[in-house]
Amino acid sequence: MENIRLQKFLAELGVASRRKAEELIIQGKVKVNDKIVTELGTKVDPETDVIKFEDNIINDKNNHKKIYILLNKPIGVVTTAKDQFDRQTVIDLVKIKERLVPVGRLDMYTSGALILTNDGEFIYKVTHPKHEINKTYNVTVVGEVSKEDIQKLKNGVEIDDGYITKEANAKILKIDKEKNISRIEITIHEGKNRQVRKMCQAIGKKVLALHRSKIGSIDVKDLKIGTWRYMTKDEINRIIK
Repeated sequence: MENIRLQKFLAELGVASRRKAEELIIQGKVKVNDKIVTELGTKVDPETDVIKFEDNIINDKNNHKKIYILLNKPIGVVTTAKDQFDRQTVIDLVKIKERLVPVGRLDMYTSGALILTNDGEFIYKVTHPKHEINKTYNVTVVGEVSKEDIQKLKNGVEIDDGYITKEANAKILKIDKEKNISRIEITIHEGKNRQVRKMCQAIGKKVLALHRSKIGSIDVKDLKIGTWRYMTKDEINRIIK
């Protein structure tokens, strides 16, 4: 595994946001190989370095059982380990004794597939853009989506002041002319903040509902909203290959 900035690694493990992680480092709460590190920008190798937060190893590969959980996240729940506003988090839904962190994020108003784990290396592999793991979303928008709109989504649209999204898979699932809504499926491998919502906005469509149905080939169609299950070894291998 390549070296990574310490604050970025802490954020990817769900210890804190990147900005908060920087504060924790400055406060001397993070150790690398049993030495307190306070210099921002310090790079670590999660594969070989032992990284501790408040004297607890957060990337221990040998001394704890690795756990992988698939959650069908409901709307209104935030994707974080701790919330400063005391809102319900995804960790509140998975009540087990082991410390877990979410892999990536779903915004508060998006439901669907979310993985939680205590495996730092797995988190890194899944969230790093170079691995290009597909995420599939079912989107309900206002108005009728045309074939031209779908082609724009496939080719890439402009979001975030000039950024062009990479090629995506997109198709129309249903158009309800009476209700003036359309349901479409979009599959992307990027992870820009609120990307699917912004892509729909770029074709002039307001999102009414957003649900992530799949991560890679792993879906949540057999999981009720708000429930979870342990992932199988086959599913874990399919995600990281």
